[in-house]
Amino acid sequence: MGLGQCGGRIADRFAWLNKRAQVVRKLDVIADIFAINTDIADLSGLSNIKADYKHRIVVGGQKTGGHGVGKISELGAEIAREDGDKIIDAVRAAERFPETDAFLLIAGAAGGTGSGAIGVLTRFLKERYVGKPIYNIIVLPFRQEETSEARTIYNTAICLKSVYLIADAIILVDNQRYIRKDSSISENMARINARIVEPFYNLLCAGEETKPKYIGSKVLDAGDIIQTLAGWTAIGVGKSLIRRRKLPLKDKAHFKDKMTETNKGVHAMDRALSELSLTCDPRSARRALYLLSAPAGEMNMDVMKELGDNLRAVAPNALIRSGDYPRQKRAVDVSVILSDFDALGKVTNYFTKAIDLITAMKARQGLQYANREVAEIFNDIPVLL
Repeated sequence: MGLGQCGGRIADRFAWLNKRAQVVRKLDVIADIFAINTDIADLSGLSNIKADYKHRIVVGGQKTGGHGVGKISELGAEIAREDGDKIIDAVRAAERFPETDAFLLIAGAAGGTGSGAIGVLTRFLKERYVGKPIYNIIVLPFRQEETSEARTIYNTAICLKSVYLIADAIILVDNQRYIRKDSSISENMARINARIVEPFYNLLCAGEETKPKYIGSKVLDAGDIIQTLAGWTAIGVGKSLIRRRKLPLKDKAHFKDKMTETNKGVHAMDRALSELSLTCDPRSARRALYLLSAPAGEMNMDVMKELGDNLRAVAPNALIRSGDYPRQKRAVDVSVILSDFDALGKVTNYFTKAIDLITAMKARQGLQYANREVAEIFNDIPVLL
């Protein structure tokens, strides 16, 4: 479920991902996909989500006239509370709803509709579907957004605080990590959305396979993902290309070939860790997961052991789950999830800046905050639930 402009566009990319799985792998990996927005123009700009009113859902029409909430997240939350039943009805009517393992809600933290609505809708779903995990993807703002407008920091802080109190896990995405300064805005946005979604591809496909030759020796399915995801989370994927062998074929038992197989897997994991959706210290993660996807002939126990040892070295305090997926043709892919962090500097920074904004605002109103504890002031950051 994509909420607001940012969330809707990422959900649209997930719809493309599902079409890719259907065409390339003959798999359905997503039960259904929805875009919810107060802005009709944003919904009209989507390409892959079904265009009917049950999948592109306009909310708050009487309050906004179909033109958005102007970055006022409190209004976004109010609209979500008023039109929540409309959204739940659309979800309930989905043909494949009984097959759903979990919900994934997506929003940009700095906006109005998505930032305000995501906590409210997460709570609605948790109240109605007890036992089904509710996950959030929260996209953090670009650096220039943070420095140019105080409302960006404020919205981000109250969004993060709200979802942390209610969601089963929050996958954080830092837009700034994916930006390319030499590309246009539209190219950057399209590329960023693609990179946000790509790490989910093999993770979603692995547990849905039915052809025996593509089922791993150690299947990683929805249950493993559910047991891994908790609290603040980062996700990434890395790839190593496999060069075609030149004739005459080398002896597969040659020690150099054996070393090359292992190195490709480790290189792919190193890239996944360096391309995580958020800068973080893996040592503070309490849960982790990796999935190796490669041609069957490129996977063996030595590769899996080396990957496990490598992840254990960087995330020594994490409970690690793993799996293999013999699906790729000419590449070794490693998908990595780090989850259940004690704390994240990026998140703490937003809270600190929001507290400074609130302190300055209260000071202008003649209220004294100088002698109050930080934890006490933190309670003044609103919760939009």
